[in-house]
Amino acid sequence: MKETKEDNILTTPVVAAAEEGRRLDKYLSDCFPEMSRSRLQKLITEGNVSADEVVVVDNARKIKAGDSFQVFVPEAEDAVPQAEDIPLDVVYEDNDLLVVNKPAGMTVHPAPGSRSGTLVNALLFHCRNSLSGIGGVRRPGIVHRIDKDTSGLLVVAKNDKAHGCLCEQFAEHSVERTYYAVVYGIPNPLSGRIEGNIGRSPYDRKKMAVLKNGGRFAATNYKTQEVFQMTAALVQCRLETGRTHQIRVHMSSIGCPLIGDKVYEKAHKSTHPATPEVRKYINSFPRQALHAATLGFIHPSTGKFLKFETDFPEDMVGLLSVLRGV
Repeated sequence: MKETKEDNILTTPVVAAAEEGRRLDKYLSDCFPEMSRSRLQKLITEGNVSADEVVVVDNARKIKAGDSFQVFVPEAEDAVPQAEDIPLDVVYEDNDLLVVNKPAGMTVHPAPGSRSGTLVNALLFHCRNSLSGIGGVRRPGIVHRIDKDTSGLLVVAKNDKAHGCLCEQFAEHSVERTYYAVVYGIPNPLSGRIEGNIGRSPYDRKKMAVLKNGGRFAATNYKTQEVFQMTAALVQCRLETGRTHQIRVHMSSIGCPLIGDKVYEKAHKSTHPATPEVRKYINSFPRQALHAATLGFIHPSTGKFLKFETDFPEDMVGLLSVLRGV
């Protein structure tokens, strides 16, 4: 559908007889595909939509032949988080989205105790005016997260259309994601599929756990890539679902917690008869040894499948080098 635009006012075409009886929010969504339906619903309920100068506030209003609607789109509000000049490793960027290689130690989104220095703070500075707004707020659209101490690839939306499309792909589990983990012990069997509902641990609310009852279905496909003298292994993990701490919880559930994972490694430590220095290096690795190495998805505007890859960060390269020398 075509529409006219003047300043911040969008005007729909005159409703044709064939369109009569449709819900207003659905009709506007077809007229303005660059905005999400939830965004348009909010504009309606806040009194920003009118027909013949009469404000319409009912999303479910049935449109009539001959109607024409005007939609006032307020300027995007500034986001609450502050822009910060923090270097970013941007793997790809266009008008709709960008893919970032997040370093370990960086929190994705501001939260209590971590209001600055986050990926969002860095993105606000990097993107500046290229953000058209997510839900009317000038901010990057965080589609998915990886833990603070996990490194690797993230896709971020710049506008409502991209945000909605990418969120839908993640909800449908159609996004391709490959992680690499360095774990204590050797998985048995060397490759397989781990299924187990994940939810809050009944014994420690700060942890996630595989639950017999409740939780949400989770599945991880793993394949051992390299074995280090029966003391550790490099494992490739492909996610079918995306639950909080999924790889960390699932690998721990089969007796192979991630090296450096202070939450889920329990009492697992390297006891291989290597030198004391090597054992100390492995057991004191400062973060969970997990890297989001590949990310693939369908571009929301072009419809083309994009896939990105990134190398291991220096700390994991160092860990693997030590293990190979054991």
